[in-house]
Amino acid sequence: MDIDVRGPRFGAAVTTAVLAVVLITGSAWLLAWQTLAFALGAAGGVGRSPYGWLFRKAVRPRLGPPTEFEAPEPPRFAQAVGLGFAAVGLAGYALGVEWLGLAATGAALAAAFLNAAFGYCLGCEMYLVVRRVTARTE
Repeated sequence: MDIDVRGPRFGAAVTTAVLAVVLITGSAWLLAWQTLAFALGAAGGVGRSPYGWLFRKAVRPRLGPPTEFEAPEPPRFAQAVGLGFAAVGLAGYALGVEWLGLAATGAALAAAFLNAAFGYCLGCEMYLVVRRVTARTE
């Protein structure tokens, strides 16, 4: 079942704000929260993430009906990519390797910002490339 494109974009906006605060404060706890949010989105789809729930319960009812939909698999893959970067960043902060925490968090922030501001989902595009490559090798 296709999903409302505004949901993942809203999630990306919240993620952008959270990751920006992580970079400003160096809060490993806040990055741990974001890592959990990515994990839930990767495991159950973006609608199962905390930001997807917030969109569904508080934001979507105040908007008009959706006019654009997308397949759920690319955003779910993007959540998994975000999970990878957040986990590396969290490990960096937890182990005292600050440059690693900053770099991985910054990469996740850049991707989230592109989706939130411009509707360009890097993880979704990666998903499509992986699908094309694996289809050619079968």
